[in-house]
Amino acid sequence: SLLHARLTASHAHDAPYPFTTQFPEPGMMPFEDIHFQLVDLPAVSPEHPVPWLASALQMADAALLVVDLAAPSCVDDVLAALALLRERRVTLTAHWDPPAAAGEAAADGDPFARYLPALLLANKVDEIADPAAELEAFRELSGLALPMLPVSAATGRGLAAIGPWLFRELGVVRVYTKLPGKPADRERPFTLHRGQTVRDVARLVHKDLERSLRFARVTGHAGFDNQQVGPEHPVADGDVIELHG
Repeated sequence: SLLHARLTASHAHDAPYPFTTQFPEPGMMPFEDIHFQLVDLPAVSPEHPVPWLASALQMADAALLVVDLAAPSCVDDVLAALALLRERRVTLTAHWDPPAAAGEAAADGDPFARYLPALLLANKVDEIADPAAELEAFRELSGLALPMLPVSAATGRGLAAIGPWLFRELGVVRVYTKLPGKPADRERPFTLHRGQTVRDVARLVHKDLERSLRFARVTGHAGFDNQQVGPEHPVADGDVIELHG
């Protein structure tokens, strides 16, 4: 909860004892000119089951698995938490690439299974003399292949790396729109995923524009200024798009 409060400026209640969080606590983490919604959830533990936890994870794009690296039982704790999630058909995976995650889910054979890309945040490294060695020992003893970041909610160490990680691994693409003869609106970009197209941008602007879209003019890193493209043209981060219906 302290980590959530530091990242989002939320009012999540934190205390020096477990199971403080009882209900979902949403907050917005700023990164450059966009925000990620982070939802603080109760601890995952066999001693403190939360019946609705799996349902809360169904709509998530990814998970941040926060582990107390300073706790002597941290390996057992995280393995028990992951086993509990798997019992509820939620598997945290190291595959942040959607096709790889989809392939993993297909191999499972369970149509109701949820495979969620996860980043493990090894918290409380400020209480450890050699965090790098401790994290490596944790990785070997747990056998986990999840990507891991050492952080400290108390001191702020490592927190600045979370936003860039999520932006890169989730494949976020920011697109700015403009009207003919007007400057681009740089205040509120539309956010899409890598591989989406000009048609997807038009859908976000207005569903009627998606139907009437004929072409667009794109200014970005991938081509020259005001390049005329069709509706299926893939967009890139930082593109400025002028839609023509």
